[in-house]
Amino acid sequence: MVVALALTLDPSPMRLDLLKEGDWAGVVTMAIGLSAFQTVLEEGNKDDWFASPFILRLVVIAAVFLTAFIVIELTVAKPLINIRLLKQRNFGIGVLTNTLVGFALFGTVYILPQYLGQVQRYNAEQTGNVLAWTGLPQLLIIPLVPWMMKRWDARYIAFVGIAIFAASCFMNITLSLDSSGDQFFLPNVVRAIGQALVLTPFSAITTGAIAPSEAGAASGLSNMMRNLGGAVGTAALSTILTKRDQFHSNIIGQSITLTRDEVRARLEQMTDYFMAHGVADRAMATAKAVGQLGAVVKRQALVMGFSDTFAVIGVVLSVAAVAVLVARRAAASAGTAGAH
Repeated sequence: MVVALALTLDPSPMRLDLLKEGDWAGVVTMAIGLSAFQTVLEEGNKDDWFASPFILRLVVIAAVFLTAFIVIELTVAKPLINIRLLKQRNFGIGVLTNTLVGFALFGTVYILPQYLGQVQRYNAEQTGNVLAWTGLPQLLIIPLVPWMMKRWDARYIAFVGIAIFAASCFMNITLSLDSSGDQFFLPNVVRAIGQALVLTPFSAITTGAIAPSEAGAASGLSNMMRNLGGAVGTAALSTILTKRDQFHSNIIGQSITLTRDEVRARLEQMTDYFMAHGVADRAMATAKAVGQLGAVVKRQALVMGFSDTFAVIGVVLSVAAVAVLVARRAAASAGTAGAH
């Protein structure tokens, strides 16, 4: 990249005097506010959210500094991020859908490896082999998207892409203990097709009405919101997974009682198994059988929790698909370069 920049950019003298025109108050308030907010999202679930004084203090810091950041951006002559661009219909809708898609993009990249690692005990290499099928098909499809945008409305292409992306998530809502790498091949390929049809049309929709002088600010705001949506997505899905795991564990646990004949029969079988494999004391074998049965319940509840998180991602994408249709028609060639 450095070589390419050196060969293509026209040489010009340094303008250090422009530094004094920078929106440094905006830079500082955004950096502190987003850092605190990001930490809250990443550490909140582990620290039990507002039960933690550390998280509570960070929430206050994030609220104060992000509020100050918004006030500053609305009042200074040369803002770091031009928030007023959100008043433009297509840009506002584009940023909203971009945020929701960021939620899904980062969320799926987070949830699927978690499932493969926690439930199926995959190592990093095995997980990478599964995820590779999400990226490879896009190499073939993305070059065709500009050709498609010359023939069809970018809104409809984006809608189809988001809908396909959502469908791939709904394909994973019936996970079982037998769902492993091979079972994710088709959903991952479907997801790759959907993702390939989303980003470039989004760029045309979001920046089609943006003036060239505002393209940089629009690109920065759009990309920041997509990344913020990803941060919110991973934090929200982590919390949802924990809560749904607990919910399903409680529901299943209510059915696993010694008053049921099948439960007693299963414990007897497992007790006999442990005694046949080196546990001499029957009481100890029974305790191990109870522990093993509890582990089975826990694993099954975890699988159902992961199914629920994929359902949440699918619903979020469904909202994004509807939202993108509200935007006005954008010219295929307008503004797409600035959005990346």
